[in-house]
Amino acid sequence: MKSTITKEKYLEIYEMLNKVSPVDYDCGRLCEAACCTCNFEPDDIEFTAEGDENADNYMGLYLLPGEEKVYEDDFGSNEAHDNWIKWGSIRAEDYEYPESWTGRVYFIECKTAPKCNREYRPIQCRTFPLAPHISEDDTFHVIVNCDLLPYECPLLESAFNDDGEYELNQDFVDVTWQAWNELVKDPLIYDLIKMDSDYRIEDDAEIIIMK
Repeated sequence: MKSTITKEKYLEIYEMLNKVSPVDYDCGRLCEAACCTCNFEPDDIEFTAEGDENADNYMGLYLLPGEEKVYEDDFGSNEAHDNWIKWGSIRAEDYEYPESWTGRVYFIECKTAPKCNREYRPIQCRTFPLAPHISEDDTFHVIVNCDLLPYECPLLESAFNDDGEYELNQDFVDVTWQAWNELVKDPLIYDLIKMDSDYRIEDDAEIIIMK
């Protein structure tokens, strides 16, 4: 897939996100790093990519279009990274991705979780527990992730203040919005965010807008 987001732009966004954190403590201690160590295996044959040569990578975190450029010098050529990254790909056309997505979708999985190389965390890892969302009036937001997850996240369950408002560090919210607002300019990433957003709206999901 041809992305308009360059490797340099991804690295610039990584650097932005390196400077912020959703909370002032290591939230992984609350759940034993559930989002890093989950080994959920669904029974759905179509979802598990049976017959695909890289089917065992389906639970890795998929990269955004063009994000694989960040790792291209490491895949299969850098022993230090081979020791902790497992990677693979599937055909976008065979799975539930936007129609504009054609070719390979790349996945990476940390083999040493929860002790992973944080310098190389993908965008979706860096911005969790927030997610990009496009409202019905075509306004871009970041929201609290309300998609179905194969694990329980304490931040999604308990990060509410006494007034019942969801609370994360404001600088994290602001920078996450800034990062996704840059990424959504790419047509392929826009299509993905729009598809996910439409599903949430159709499912009448509880959407908590953070910015």
